[in-house]
Amino acid sequence: MFKGSNVALITPFKNNLLDEDAYIKLIHFHIENGTSGLVPAGTTGESPTLSHDEHQKVIDLCIKESNGKIPVIAGTGSNSTEEAISLTSHAEKAGANGALIVTPYYNKPTPEGLYAHYEALDSASSGIPIIIYNIPSRSVIDIDVDLMGRLSQLDSIVGVKDATSDISRIKQHKELCKNDFIQLSGEDETIYDYMINGGQGCISVTANILPKICSDMHKAFSNNDLIEAKKLNEILMPLHKALFVETSPSPVKYILSKMDLIDY
Repeated sequence: MFKGSNVALITPFKNNLLDEDAYIKLIHFHIENGTSGLVPAGTTGESPTLSHDEHQKVIDLCIKESNGKIPVIAGTGSNSTEEAISLTSHAEKAGANGALIVTPYYNKPTPEGLYAHYEALDSASSGIPIIIYNIPSRSVIDIDVDLMGRLSQLDSIVGVKDATSDISRIKQHKELCKNDFIQLSGEDETIYDYMINGGQGCISVTANILPKICSDMHKAFSNNDLIEAKKLNEILMPLHKALFVETSPSPVKYILSKMDLIDY
């Protein structure tokens, strides 16, 4: 279910309020342009600064508007275990297909603390698939491959969004994690190498802007057409870089405003 070009959806605001009309328009923009899955309330969706009501609202709207056409992987992570459990429970009841749960930021837990965090989430879950979000550049903490192997044995843990840019981890995860463990890249710039080394897809910032090209690139990978995939990756590379000239999601929201998809 979780593969190909998944978009790390931005959260549009207007006059400091959630712009529901723009958000709904974005969801249908992605469905129409071949995006494989929607990821609301992640880093690009500004999850650390959303209120609880806003956080739940963007997940609810995404599930409602996508209407089962493509999977929704809801961002439900927190540095508070109890808050992550609460957000995940809400997403599960709302009908999300999966939960993207970031490592606890700021707290700097030990490896055993990280394991206890995800074990508590696994125990509290009624079965919603959990994708671990490993992004040390944002959260300070890194899940090494040995710990990822342990975590993958938990029933609810199905994969990782890996934003480390360490391509060597793909093979190591395959060796240490359960057989059906899903590996999604969290770095657009390294996606070509990530995919040819065995990754199954990406949770992409760039897909907010050019969903069709991102989708076509992943289709080329699935058809083993590496020449076409490389060509499309080269087209996308300048945008991959441009979207991080300042802290994300400011650049991507600016471009979307110039596309008349959101206010800025």
